[in-house]
Amino acid sequence: MSDSTVKPIEDPKAVMELEGKAKLRKWLNMNFRIEMTDGRVLIGVFLCTDRDANVILGACSEYLKGADGETEEPRVLGLVMVPGRHIVSIQIDDTTPSQKYFFDE
Repeated sequence: MSDSTVKPIEDPKAVMELEGKAKLRKWLNMNFRIEMTDGRVLIGVFLCTDRDANVILGACSEYLKGADGETEEPRVLGLVMVPGRHIVSIQIDDTTPSQKYFFDE
């Protein structure tokens, strides 16, 4: 007879990995605001990431600050991959209406 009871995960590293994956899933299709090392700000829909902390954003726009400190008109980029080594900060951007991505099969 087999034991069908669920056993708790005892490995702390495995628990942290599961919690991290759950948090990332919760953030899917949310608007992210990413500040980069060169001063650019990208705002787009979070689609995925990888183990190197690269982030894929959809419907992304780039915001630059002019010489006078004013934010210039955004430049529409579309789908972008942001290298993790160039990310300074990531925030959930609730000032921009979110766009959902749905794929028909």
